[in-house]
Parts: sequence; structure tokens; C-alpha cells
Amino acid sequence: MSLWRGEPLVLASKSKVRKQILEAAGIPIAAKPANIDERAIESSKAKSASGRAVALLLAREKALEVAKRTLNRVVLGADQTLALGERRFSKPSTLDAAREQLAALAGQTHELHSAIAVVREGAVAFEIVVTTHLTMRPLSKEFIDAYLAAAGERVSSSVGAYQLEGLGVHLFERIEGDHFSILGMPLIPLLTYFRSVGQVLA
Repeated sequence: MSLWRGEPLVLASKSKVRKQILEAAGIPIAAKPANIDERAIESSKAKSASGRAVALLLAREKALEVAKRTLNRVVLGADQTLALGERRFSKPSTLDAAREQLAALAGQTHELHSAIAVVREGAVAFEIVVTTHLTMRPLSKEFIDAYLAAAGERVSSSVGAYQLEGLGVHLFERIEGDHFSILGMPLIPLLTYFRSVGQVLA
């Protein structure tokens, strides 16, 4: 017997990790990545917004865009932003950019904002942002070079140039927050919402 009721949840993301987290929780997934220009949306709608606000805005925009192409289905959008003080980080486009990000984050505590938005019948029905705090240990240039050589191009797929579920765990000395949220999917509040609307068996 399935705990999920109805058609598969449409995930407006190409993230394999988010898909795996949801499927492991018994939620059937139909992945349909959003077709939006994240940087353009940030520039036009969130120039001076906080990292939390930007994460929520992008999660919402992704879900709404996919919902327009997927009628009568429940759509989930998700996004993450990383902030070190006033500086906001995006996914590094090159290994040199990843190297610069790691050097800036080394020995510091940064905030990771993980947002999700659920769209039903063309409107946002639920949204939340969960913030976690991660402290990187001091990193030598030798270690950063070795880490980037081992991780390769995968670092460009994650803000902050790390994937905590992989080699990125070597970067940290302290983590404060929910594990699922760090991986980009605030699962506990999402399941609480789905139970409240009868989408998941209570």
C-alpha cells in the first residue's frame, strides 16, 4: 500500500538528489525541469533581496513555470542560495570559480537557504525556506587543489562548490541544521503539508 495518494508529484528540477530524497520517502516523481533564467529573474525581481527571499522567489518561479505546462498536477519547485555575510554565492561556472568560492568560505560559517514551493491549480499553495549553518574548516591550497581534482566538474552543479553527500563532507568541521534541507529538500515540513491536505496518508 502506498502512502502517497494521486498522480506522481511533478518535480520542477533536474536534481537527482532531490528526486532520490522524495522517492525514498515513497513519493512517486515525474521530473520536469523548469525553463527559467535564474540570473535574469534575480536581476529584475530581487536585486537587493536577501538570500532567503531569492531562494523562495526562484522555487516559486520554477514551480509556476512548470505548472503552466503541466495542467491539473501538483508541482514542486525548489532552490538553494548560499550567503556568507552580505555576499551571495551562485553555482561556480568553472573550476577557477569553485576554487575562489572555497577559499572565501574556508574557516567561515555560512548560511544555506533551502526553499520549496508547491503549486496547485496554477497557484502557490505552500512554501517554506529552511536555513542551515555550515562551518568549513580552514583549507590549505594543497587540499583545495586535491579536492577539486577529485570532485571534478561535479562541483559546478552545487552552490558553494560542494556536495555534502559526497566528497564535500571533507570540507566541514560543524553543521547545524536539517540534513534533508542541506541537500536541498526540506522534507519534514513538506510531508507535514502533504498530510494536512490528504496527499499523504496521515
